[in-house]
Amino acid sequence: MRTVTITILFILSLWQLGLGGYIYAKAQVAQWLMADAWQQTLAGNVDVKPWSWADTWPVSRLKVPAHDIDVLVLQGSSGRTLAFGPGHMSNTPLPGEGGNSVIGGHRDTHFRFLQDVKVGDILEVETADNQLLRYEVFARSIVDHNDTEQVLNQEGIEELTLVTCYPFDAIAAGGPLRFVIEARRLSESGTRSEGKPV
Repeated sequence: MRTVTITILFILSLWQLGLGGYIYAKAQVAQWLMADAWQQTLAGNVDVKPWSWADTWPVSRLKVPAHDIDVLVLQGSSGRTLAFGPGHMSNTPLPGEGGNSVIGGHRDTHFRFLQDVKVGDILEVETADNQLLRYEVFARSIVDHNDTEQVLNQEGIEELTLVTCYPFDAIAAGGPLRFVIEARRLSESGTRSEGKPV
């Protein structure tokens, strides 16, 4: 009986490890497929799907040089979209369009690095029209998922808000808390824009 129990536990452990590995592999492969769609977008094509059945497309590229991060951002923030990459919340402007652009991502794949982002770090966003926008992180916070309105507000300042689930080491997905990084757009001269109108 003991051998059977050990065998069953071993098989279940392998299954869990395989499932976890699949999630990371899917996230990485999706970024490779999206890279081609992003190049087509930069060439002037619109809403280029990274694979034929996709219901999303890359809308920007997020880089965080201090943490060696370079990921493509998809349109939409459904669970299905976030399985492949960070997603732009459709009810907020895209980066460079004025206002507060909000991007969400999973804490255990593409946005795991957020736990290491510090106030003063620079975020870079490449847009579909070949602009390179720079943002400086000015706040890190943990909020209840019901209180995210305060970080989603549109006050007329060009900001970039990155959101993921919290805590980073949680066993179960989801949960009631969100980790939020807020960054304000820098001007071309490198100074932070204060109250720039939408």
